[in-house]
Amino acid sequence: MGVEEEFLLVDKRTRAPVGRADPVIRAASAVLGDQVQDEFYSCMAEVCTRPATTAGDLRAQLSSLRGVLADAAGEAGCRLVASGTAVVPPGDPIPVTDTARYRRMARMFGALVDGSLGIVCGCHVHIGTADRAQALLLANHLRPWLPTLQALAVNSPFAGGRDTGFASRRCLEFGRWPTAGPAPVLDPDTYEDTADALVGSGTLMDRRMIYWFARPSEHVPTVEFRFADVSADLDTTVLIALLLRGLCATVLSEAGAGRPPASVPSALLRAAHGYAARYGATGPALDPFTGTAAPARALTADLVTAAEPGLRAAGDLGEVQALLDGLGRKGTGADRQRSAFRRTRSLEAVVDGLAEATAGP
Repeated sequence: MGVEEEFLLVDKRTRAPVGRADPVIRAASAVLGDQVQDEFYSCMAEVCTRPATTAGDLRAQLSSLRGVLADAAGEAGCRLVASGTAVVPPGDPIPVTDTARYRRMARMFGALVDGSLGIVCGCHVHIGTADRAQALLLANHLRPWLPTLQALAVNSPFAGGRDTGFASRRCLEFGRWPTAGPAPVLDPDTYEDTADALVGSGTLMDRRMIYWFARPSEHVPTVEFRFADVSADLDTTVLIALLLRGLCATVLSEAGAGRPPASVPSALLRAAHGYAARYGATGPALDPFTGTAAPARALTADLVTAAEPGLRAAGDLGEVQALLDGLGRKGTGADRQRSAFRRTRSLEAVVDGLAEATAGP
């Protein structure tokens, strides 16, 4: 498994996003090499782990990557913040990163590029697979579980300087981009045909813009999951990665039985993701398997039961149960942001708390 995390760079004084990615990435890359990269807006930076086989390895890598990037941000007069959206909005629109690909994207999709509310940061989890057919098999089977996982990772209640009423405002903002949402059920042939049609028609600029919540990676042999907000809390990131790997391992262990993926209409799946974005992990939820309302906590318990064979095989079940207990005590990222604002009545204080949690001890 591997993880990619996108972060905001915010000014130390204003706590608003600031376009200083160039010096930050330049300084961090002296240590991290290609594990740190630019992103669409010049106030963002991304790090990616090497493949990990244990929770401890994954956690250690993420902590190290964040520490180096946070230090580089400090040298550039800004702070590293893990939040799905900017809590304090920029005074002026943030420019798109000055690369040929991002400039072309900005020209093609200019209506979506505002340099403010559209600045969003996600966490992407890769699970290693044998080939594209296996990646699609896993994507097809895991579709109904992703809203429940999304609800655990919500971390963007504030945008535009106000509480939006959503636990994950990022989900709505990013959902404006073509294909950002649940993946269709595809086999290798229909995947190729669909990808070619999306690019050939101009719906997408290239295959890297296939933003389905689960997709085969175009550059490494993995299935990539793209539904989660970036989390300031490392425990949440590790939890999501372990649950995804557990589900994938369970599906593969049952593949010999020829069990087809659950038939869940795309409209119902989108509605379930909408519930997750609105209410997070403690409110009501929509069960994609039944189409009925249910407490989010009950769906989380069902997910752990479904993933249990894979979690046991990897020795991760105890770790996942402990992380879920911790999340229940601490609350989701959205819960913690709102709690900080209730205590302080200060959006700047919310940002400071996020920055401290992101950098870690």
